[in-house]
Amino acid sequence: MDKIFEITAKEVTIQVRDERTGVEYSRTLPIDYYENANILKLSGENLDGSSSSIVFYSARGMERLKDLTGKGADHDPCGTHKPEDQ
Repeated sequence: MDKIFEITAKEVTIQVRDERTGVEYSRTLPIDYYENANILKLSGENLDGSSSSIVFYSARGMERLKDLTGKGADHDPCGTHKPEDQ
């Protein structure tokens, strides 16, 4: 059985190192963070106040998305379907 996990936060802290100077900077930003085994989603506001999101899919998430849209592999993951059910 797959492990189920979920991480959520209302802000994120990013840390970067300037390539030119080597100086490290850290910033805490008001970005909604959501992660599970399938996706990582970052949500916030645009300059005009409308919401915007960026979604990154894991390999597992992409396979599940393909299955949901009928483009996945034709297999019986639970082993309970008869050929006429498929």
